[in-house]
Parts: sequence; structure tokens; C-alpha cells
Amino acid sequence: MQPRTRTFRFGLLRSLALAGGLLALAGSLLLSGPAPAQDGPARNAAVAIAADLASQGGTTKLVLTLSKPVEARAFVMERPDRAVIDLPEVNFQVGAEAGRKREGVVASFRYGLFAPGRSRIVVDLAGPAVVDGIETVTTRGGATLVTIPFRRVERDAFRKASVAGDPNPSAAKTPAPREAADTRPLIVIDAGHGGIDPGAIAATGVYEKDIVFGFARALSERLEATGRYRIALTRDRDVFVALSERVRIAREAKADLFVSIHADSISSAPQVKGATIYTGSEKATDGESARLAERENKADAAGGSDAGEGASDVADILQELTLRETRGFSAGFAGKLMGQLSPVMEMSAKPHREAGFRVLRSPDVPSVLVELGYLSSKSDLEKLLSEEWRTKVTGSMAKAIDLFFAGRATLSRPGASPPRKAASIAPVSP
Repeated sequence: MQPRTRTFRFGLLRSLALAGGLLALAGSLLLSGPAPAQDGPARNAAVAIAADLASQGGTTKLVLTLSKPVEARAFVMERPDRAVIDLPEVNFQVGAEAGRKREGVVASFRYGLFAPGRSRIVVDLAGPAVVDGIETVTTRGGATLVTIPFRRVERDAFRKASVAGDPNPSAAKTPAPREAADTRPLIVIDAGHGGIDPGAIAATGVYEKDIVFGFARALSERLEATGRYRIALTRDRDVFVALSERVRIAREAKADLFVSIHADSISSAPQVKGATIYTGSEKATDGESARLAERENKADAAGGSDAGEGASDVADILQELTLRETRGFSAGFAGKLMGQLSPVMEMSAKPHREAGFRVLRSPDVPSVLVELGYLSSKSDLEKLLSEEWRTKVTGSMAKAIDLFFAGRATLSRPGASPPRKAASIAPVSP
């Protein structure tokens, strides 16, 4: 029996590469238009131009077509069932529809940058399966075919195979510590999702990770221009950062404020729109907030990582008191944000809510998560893509940050900035 194959459409790129090898591959990339500028390892990265699925019996094969050989490593994970293929950095020039269709034991797959110099493919499995071995073959035309076979197994065998997990989790860089003489508050701006984890996806194909990254950079530039703050980003490119790493970055840098930027999507309710500001709490304000926090807390699974323990584990009564004080500061900042944002953007019916977001679990850094709007709302999406709207909103957020630091002293912890005089913080001009 011949294997049943579903090949996704990749047009001229794939056919030229397979027919003419690397020379044709280069030509096909030129035909597709100029690629975005790359820096660092990406300049010499292998290019993936096709991802084909074929199934036969209990085995499903994922075949990647690359411009040059790469070393691939695979492992499986449980809850949910998925397989992870780690690669050196790869420039994926694969059709957007490639990973959306089910074939055999593969329910879907996604791909992207997992860490600097390192890419990852996460395969959602339709049932327990293991990777039988990865085969790499270079064709006479010069293209490299990497074949990854997934074989169905019993649950017990899959569980044993998944115990090891990822032996090399990503490690994001911690921002450089504040110089002794630099007493300016340090603000960590967190662009949600990234790399292999796209976040919410609009019907037009726009990714949340791209919208919030652009917003985070604009806010960073706005604040840096004042000269009053030190700014750090949890990610400075389209790369995956685990939730616990985002919290660690802020805590180890002794940040004075943590602002996480996101955008939601509810395809079943396109009429829902407006921004919402969240602060951390074990008990959610309402069911909608609880469901959103649950979705956001699955970001590590989407990136092929296990969710470790959050930073909110209370070791003693002193830390518990610190956590309560920090949440008070967080709520105070959320109030200032609402006051500044309401005149320039539409807010949701409940503009300030609480929920158990893992990224808001730092016990000693005031933290908020801002959902800028809904990608499922046509009017919200138009605003999220508007540079004029972004300029107004980042300006108002900068004003709220000015008011926050003008009216409070930083937390009393080792290495924290000393209090600032209210007169030394002037509002940012619109």
C-alpha cells in the first residue's frame, strides 16, 4: 500500500529548490521578494522552504526541505501530548497554512525562534507517539531533506519517553544591573508571547506577538526619551521567553515596575472590544478573567516548555507581607493607568480586573498586564495597527508611569532605587 500523503502548497519556492538545488533555492527566494533584515546567527541560518506530512499505518512523517544540513534533536512531552524538535536557527519560509491541517498522529504543528541562535518546532500530537529517529538526506540538487517519523505507542511507553523532557531549556538574558550612581527607576516592559508562540491570531493573519512587540518598543522609546527611567525589554526580538523567565528578569534586575503588553481574541464574540488592565490575584475577578489567565498561562506549553513553579510561592510571613504591599502598589498603578488611558482609548466594561496570571506573580515588583484590545474586533484591530493610536496610548501610559513614581517610594529591598521627589518627575508631553 502506498502511503497517503498530504503536501501543503508552497508554490514556486519548493519546486524550484527541489529541481535545481541551492542555486534554484536562492533564485526562488529572490522571486519571493526581499526578506526582512537579519542580524547575528540568522544571516547564515538554514532556510526551510517546505514542510510535508505523510502517514502510513501507525507512523506519520514530517519532512522538512532545507537549504543546508542541520542537527535536529527531538523529545516528547505530556499534558498536553506534544513532540518538540530543536534546531539551530532556521529561517522558515514556509506557507502560513503548513501546520494547520491534521495528518495521522500529527494534529498540528508550529515553528519559530525559541532562543537566540535556536529554533523549535512543536508538534501537537493526536495521541501518544514517539520520534523513532531523525534522518537527514542531501539530494543531488543540493537540497536537504530532514525526515522526522512519529510512531504511535501505548500511553505507558509515551509517559516513560516524556519523563526526561527538555534537557536544555531556554535562558533569557537578565538586563544589566543598575549602576550604583544611577538612581532612576527601572521599568521592565514585557511584550507577550514571541517566537514559536504567536499568541492570538486575527482573522487577517496578524499575530498578537508582533502587535505587542511593536507597542512595547514604542513605549520603551517614549520612556527612554524622557531620560527619567532605565528601560529593559524581556525580549528584544521575535523570540520565545518562558513565563517564569519574564518574572526572573524583572526580579533579578530589581525592577521598580513590570508592564506586560498583550492583546486578546474571542472569535465567537467579535462585538467584544476595549482595553483591560489586570493585576495579580489567586482569585479571579470573574469567569472571563479566569479563562483568560488560564489561556495565557499555557504559553510555556505552546513553546514546548514545562511550566515551572511561579515566583509567588510564599516562603515566610515577611515575604507574604511584601507580596501584599506589592499588590497594593500594582493596584495603585492600575488606577493611574485607567485614569490616563480612558480619554484616549476605549476601555472594556470592567477596565480593572484581577486574575492568576503567572507573569504577575513577582512578590516584590509591582506588576500589571495590559490587554490593549481584541484582535477579533474589527475596530480594535484597526486601532492596534494604527501608528497614530499607538502614539497617543504610549504617551498616556508614560503619563501614568510619571504619576506612579511621583506619588510613591520604591519598595525597600536590597539594591532598590531610593525614593524620588515628586517635583523631579514631570508629566510626559503628549
